[in-house]
Amino acid sequence: MRAVAEDQDLQSAEFNRAFVLMQYYGYLRRNPNDPPEPTLDYSGYDFWLQKLIQFNGDYNQAEMVKAFITSLEYRGRPDFGPVLKS
Repeated sequence: MRAVAEDQDLQSAEFNRAFVLMQYYGYLRRNPNDPPEPTLDYSGYDFWLQKLIQFNGDYNQAEMVKAFITSLEYRGRPDFGPVLKS
């Protein structure tokens, strides 16, 4: 049981899934299949998971964080209201 739990392939796969899910919760503050997701079927989540896998878990090369923080959805969140000038 321990050998399975400590398997590097399993850890990498689960880390990638958790990392992509964290991006949705942290930046977009929603589940990956909630509106405004166009298809409501995890296709956006799957896209980012496959991209992260393609770049061997390197989210910098996959430009994941950049894509999330420059998205219209992220920029349109209510906590990013108009900037007050002093």
